[in-house]
Amino acid sequence: MKKTSLWENGLLWFGAAISIAEIQAGSFLAPLGFRQGMTAIVLGHFIGCALLFGAGVIGGKTGKSAMETVKMSFGSKGGRIFALLNVVQLLGWTGIMIYEGALAADSIFGVSHGIWCGILGFLTLAWIAVGLKNLGKLNALAMFALFLLTVLLSNSLQGTGSALPFSGEQISFALALELSIAMPLSWLPVISDYTREAEKPVKSAAVSAAVYGLVSCWMYAIGLGAALTFGEADIAQVMLKSGLGAGGLLIILLSTVTTNFIAAHSAGVSGKSLSDGLDEKKLAVAVTLLGTIGAILLPLLDFTEFLYFVGSVFAPMIAVQLTDCFITGNHYDEVAFSRRNLLLWLTGFILYRMLMQADLPIGSTVPAMVITVLLCVGANALCRKDEYLETEAQ
Repeated sequence: MKKTSLWENGLLWFGAAISIAEIQAGSFLAPLGFRQGMTAIVLGHFIGCALLFGAGVIGGKTGKSAMETVKMSFGSKGGRIFALLNVVQLLGWTGIMIYEGALAADSIFGVSHGIWCGILGFLTLAWIAVGLKNLGKLNALAMFALFLLTVLLSNSLQGTGSALPFSGEQISFALALELSIAMPLSWLPVISDYTREAEKPVKSAAVSAAVYGLVSCWMYAIGLGAALTFGEADIAQVMLKSGLGAGGLLIILLSTVTTNFIAAHSAGVSGKSLSDGLDEKKLAVAVTLLGTIGAILLPLLDFTEFLYFVGSVFAPMIAVQLTDCFITGNHYDEVAFSRRNLLLWLTGFILYRMLMQADLPIGSTVPAMVITVLLCVGANALCRKDEYLETEAQ
């Protein structure tokens, strides 16, 4: 199997970060103002990408896909719960990104929302048909074009308009922080699908997390700046007012396709963890088709609650994984279900949801994960692994 280089991994995650959904998420932070909004963006991405790096290292060192590494902590059948949740969240992301892309494209070059959804779905299918190993120069060319166009968009914001009052829904700093953490968290069950095939797994995990974090911060900052400059969160209108026109349309098409390719491809890999009989590429195609249909039929404009849900599911999951991998050294893929770790995950999930209501200044992710890690270490100290496995086998 051909190993992927640091350059290829960096390009892949550059493409993942440049998306209309990320720019849209940044615009939601506008009620905080530029200083507080940027603080939430940078701090949230630092936390989220540190976790993304840890997940990538686990996959790189073990040579396992993301959902196969989850089985190491939750059991051979317990891991399937998260594989299913991951397929569902990737399907959701595929639909959201096609919906957002089609909405923006239709605002720039009006045809119809449904037709643009079909075009974006078709282009994603074409990317899947080419395949991860064969994208090569095509992916590099797309990333270069995206980079240039995004620089143009960033520069246009500096010299256009003046700060206007933002009329959007208010948001606390804690929820803004969670909105920034949740985006990299949504890629936690994905990154190992790529670092497992890397020439230098740890360095690839670092490059992937760093590139994604920096570019994602950039996208959030564009959304924040655009909302504050024009007093609205409609990215298509921002592109029109910035004079991009066709260039704006190209950003929308390329960014949607490159991000959706990663989501759909990883949905196929996760599906393989559910059943060996499933074909990765066919499942990726199915996810793209379903996502396209969902984008045509469903209103997917406000996805903040979806992001918070993703964070509440995957933050405690990675807390248990990191504890098992780097602290206790325990693996449970030889049993069907690690009931203890599943219970710890459920505790972390409930804690996250409760802490969201508390609206702490530090958000929900960090305290929920710290408590989950401490509980995991304590549970392992009270019950040695060999005793636990003996109990599970009975």
